[in-house]
Amino acid sequence: MLIIDSPSTNAYFNIASEEYLLGRFPTEDIFLLYVNAPSIIVGKFQNTLAEINLDYVQEKEIKVVRRMSGGGAVYHDLGNLNFSFHTLLADLDFGDFSQFTQPVLALLNHLGVPAVLEGRNDLLVDGKKFSGNAKLAKNGKMIQHGTILLNSEMEVLGDALKANPLKFIDKATKSNRARVTNLIHYLPEDTTTEQLKNLLTDEIIRNNPIAQRYELTPEDIRGIEKLMAEKYETWDWNFGFSPNYSFQKAIKVPAGFIEMHLDVVHGIIEKAKIFGDFFASKPIEELEGLLIGQKHEVATLEELFSEIDLTEFFGKVTLEEVIEAFK
Repeated sequence: MLIIDSPSTNAYFNIASEEYLLGRFPTEDIFLLYVNAPSIIVGKFQNTLAEINLDYVQEKEIKVVRRMSGGGAVYHDLGNLNFSFHTLLADLDFGDFSQFTQPVLALLNHLGVPAVLEGRNDLLVDGKKFSGNAKLAKNGKMIQHGTILLNSEMEVLGDALKANPLKFIDKATKSNRARVTNLIHYLPEDTTTEQLKNLLTDEIIRNNPIAQRYELTPEDIRGIEKLMAEKYETWDWNFGFSPNYSFQKAIKVPAGFIEMHLDVVHGIIEKAKIFGDFFASKPIEELEGLLIGQKHEVATLEELFSEIDLTEFFGKVTLEEVIEAFK
């Protein structure tokens, strides 16, 4: 087994490294550890916009990254340790999460934390979740990865993942907003993610005496950064990959009531219908037509609307007011 400690706290880099390592080490077992600066990691099959508080995420400059595995959205920050096991799929039971959560539980139980695996893939203490786990199979290998909330900013976690469930109607996987807790309440209050990382690494080595530490080479880093730029930093992967959905939102502005209905396919607006009690000097169907083919993304729509006199469609409105109907 190779033990790899990521040198980066960039979520784009770390999520890309998981895919890169599948190709770099097609047969070796790997134990990867990383810590991300504030970021939201969404499951492969989720509708990103339905999972996040977009305004808050943009204001706080929180990265949003889609991972390769399914499951729900999670918030990462420097108080959260992430672990990832890579192994040959072989005869392993893909639905069994116990094998690779056991080292985490063994360590925590040894430290006096009454942690348990409960349900399909969650680690709990006193009935509250501190670790969610997910899996994927690709190229004959399996990755099981999970989070460990040590001292994460719970207020930010709650605000960043807060979304209005009435705005989206889709078939994507919705995150389970379980009660969560930090392990810092059960460990010495000065425990750091670095210390927890070292303790977990020692636990892995105890169970795998021939395990070797591996440091990413400059070639590895270039490969990860290439994959990051081509995939994990892109709107197409993080937002456009989202399943088809219908978006509905109503807003009240001084010019009147505006109700937006969109059908979105892989992030692109395919149908648009606008209702309201505003007064328009131009047919609203013209604006609906301009929306077709556009990304359902604030920056794209701001660029479109900056070239249009929106008052011709809605009366006395500002670009900022109209944009709210699309968020």
